[in-house]
Amino acid sequence: MAVIFRWMVRLTALLIILTVLAVSLVYWLASRSLPDYTDTVEVPGLSAPVEIVRDNANVPHIFGSSDADVFFGLGFAHAQDRMWQMITLRRTAQGRLSEVFGARTLEIDKLLRRFDLHGLARQSVDTLDAKTQNALRAYAAGVNTRLDQINSEALGRGAPEMLLFNAPMAPWRPADSLAIVKLMGLQLSGHLDAEVIRARTSLILPDPDRLMDILPDAPGSGVAALPEYAQIVPDSPRYAENTMPTQHALSPFKRLPFAGASNAWAAAPTRSASGGTLMANDPHLGFTAPAIWYLARLELESGGVIGASIPGLPAIMTGRSEKLGWGLTSAYLDDQDVYIEELNPDDPEEYRTPEGFKKFRSRATIITVKDADPVTVTLRWTDNGPVLPGSHYNLSSITPQGHVTTVNWTVLSAQDTSLSAAMALMEAKSVEEGIAAGEKYIAPAQNLTLVDTSTIAMKMIGAMPRRDANHQSKGRLPTPGWIPENRWQGMMPYTANPEFVAPAGGILGNTNNKTVDRPFPNHVSYLWGDTQRVQRWQRLMQAREVHTRDSFIEAQQDTVSFTARSLLPLIGAELWFTGEAAPDGTPERQRQRALTLLAGWSGEMNEHLPEPLIYAAWLRSLQARLIQDELGPLAQEFTHVQPLFIERVFRDVNGAATWCDVLQSAPNETCSDMARLALDDALLWINETWGTNLESLRWGDAHQATHDHQILGEVPVLRYFVNIRQSTSGGDNTLLRGRTKGSGPDPFFNVHGAGYRGVYDFADPDSSVFVISTGQSGHFLSRHYDDMAQLWRRGEYIPMSLDTDLARAAATGITMLMPAD
Repeated sequence: MAVIFRWMVRLTALLIILTVLAVSLVYWLASRSLPDYTDTVEVPGLSAPVEIVRDNANVPHIFGSSDADVFFGLGFAHAQDRMWQMITLRRTAQGRLSEVFGARTLEIDKLLRRFDLHGLARQSVDTLDAKTQNALRAYAAGVNTRLDQINSEALGRGAPEMLLFNAPMAPWRPADSLAIVKLMGLQLSGHLDAEVIRARTSLILPDPDRLMDILPDAPGSGVAALPEYAQIVPDSPRYAENTMPTQHALSPFKRLPFAGASNAWAAAPTRSASGGTLMANDPHLGFTAPAIWYLARLELESGGVIGASIPGLPAIMTGRSEKLGWGLTSAYLDDQDVYIEELNPDDPEEYRTPEGFKKFRSRATIITVKDADPVTVTLRWTDNGPVLPGSHYNLSSITPQGHVTTVNWTVLSAQDTSLSAAMALMEAKSVEEGIAAGEKYIAPAQNLTLVDTSTIAMKMIGAMPRRDANHQSKGRLPTPGWIPENRWQGMMPYTANPEFVAPAGGILGNTNNKTVDRPFPNHVSYLWGDTQRVQRWQRLMQAREVHTRDSFIEAQQDTVSFTARSLLPLIGAELWFTGEAAPDGTPERQRQRALTLLAGWSGEMNEHLPEPLIYAAWLRSLQARLIQDELGPLAQEFTHVQPLFIERVFRDVNGAATWCDVLQSAPNETCSDMARLALDDALLWINETWGTNLESLRWGDAHQATHDHQILGEVPVLRYFVNIRQSTSGGDNTLLRGRTKGSGPDPFFNVHGAGYRGVYDFADPDSSVFVISTGQSGHFLSRHYDDMAQLWRRGEYIPMSLDTDLARAAATGITMLMPAD
């Protein structure tokens, strides 16, 4: 027995030693790819030295003798910190994820091949001006220099993920950067999904008033009644199986609730306490680790610029120079139209056009799949755009037999000069020059907020489709692609894009709200991203005669929900302080406790309070009860509370209270009945999930920000090292926007919000501040992987200075790129 025990001890010790050695080896290999920020690298072909000064937040300040050298340095810095992210973005745009990740990303690749983003990007390179082409070439050379350094010095393939997913890395090309611009457009698009949902809903709800309830227009002048989808496209299936596959973390195809969002606002000197212009911007995208944004300062020949870049792109997308600040918000321009294309019954390789049947433009493409056979996909394009599979956003559910669907979309331009606009914007010295720079911008459409030292402005940038006044659905529903009136008639002139310069009130801004109300076809959109945050923003802006940098920061961090303040009195009107006291432990007692808490609540979605969780669960359960019987399985598509829908129902706008009656039951339920039953549903869910002590609930426990690694985030054990989870305040409809997941066991997880925040004060530009939601590095062993995450969560910022001496004084490393002899 003693011998067995001794051998067990020896084997256990051996296993421990082997485990420690294995972990040490993995750590050593992974740490080899950590960049050395104090280094000198000789670069063949470089004409003059390039200096990359890293401040204590790891923001690179890049200096060179020419713009080309500076963009070379940015490419090198991006590749040092975000190599895996850049390569993954490129593979996504190319439709080549399956070469690395196998069959689980095959559907993503098939869709991306159909859109041909990378092919269109290659065609667009030659349409760019010489300055932009030179910047792209210099940037690519900088990226490739880092790749060469990784290969020559055996630096762990540049990122830990490269060791785990061993795949060749092709050199970076200018078209790769343009493809990422188009990929961002894909992530920000929502009109295709909206058209399909509207069509599917109209097939179930032929009453236009009820359709207007659940899919309401933003407040403002009404829209002329639309024809029923069944009239436009006869023989459409009324009910269809939900064919939308579960989305992979790498999928760029975001559902409508997660289309682009953002905040931006500006104050003129007359509304600024400092006497200079002010601006704040926080663009919203899905959370990832690392964030999509990367902070950088570029010292160009035209002057310094600093702000947020996107790895893979040689530009500061939102930020400031000494004279100009610029910010972006999603414009919600209707730049997508879905078409139903009729196939020739005698030849399925032809589709109907206004001139008769015509051959598809077709070609085959082969997708290499790791650990599986290659897959061949036939790509087909029409005059209206690419043919899409029926599984994409449930297109099959609104497509009659003998037809296919296509999409026309400004992102699918082969003459995309959007990056030239970004280059010109970095050189602009005034609002006027900034607006002029936007003319070259194609997609995705954005509201460009601008401030110079004396003027504020907002201009929508992006190509605006010209539609025929007789378009059957005004672009709101899929329409037959062979009818001339449904087809695009080119693009509107840039002067038609909405523009606001030096408003009399001295304040302007955008929260993705409706900006103009113009009749079709000169409208911008019927779909807008916000009807709620703008209400709170208006209140905060008008509450002060003058603003400061700090008051703009307070607005960015504001967590008061206008939606909660406006809806709770409606839905609880007949429930507050009614009924006799109920015994402890009964549903009635729990309901009374919840109502008492909500009655004294200010509507602040603070992470430490219980009321936001009770409110959010109540509204979610209420909407589910209201729509389930009318919409059936389609109710699953409405994952987030529609505030205007709830308001219409409880105010009985045009008979909307009929939603409160359950069709399958004999009694005639009232809206008060629905509110009470929904609150009981919500409390039952809370009791089962979070416990029965309502007073001890914390909204932040349910509303965790999920900055997850898109690939390693689900790997056991490793996920605790690569995912960044934080308790957060805010919600779907607060200025501090934390868009909730809306489905699954954790419906209130915060999955979409401000990955970058910047506030610029042109009375003292170097007092401007910014922050990103994770850290500069994409390497999870780096201290800069998450060093800004807690600052971001607490509402703190870091300085945004163009002071060269300050950057050098705070330098934690200087990389010199030197010309090789």
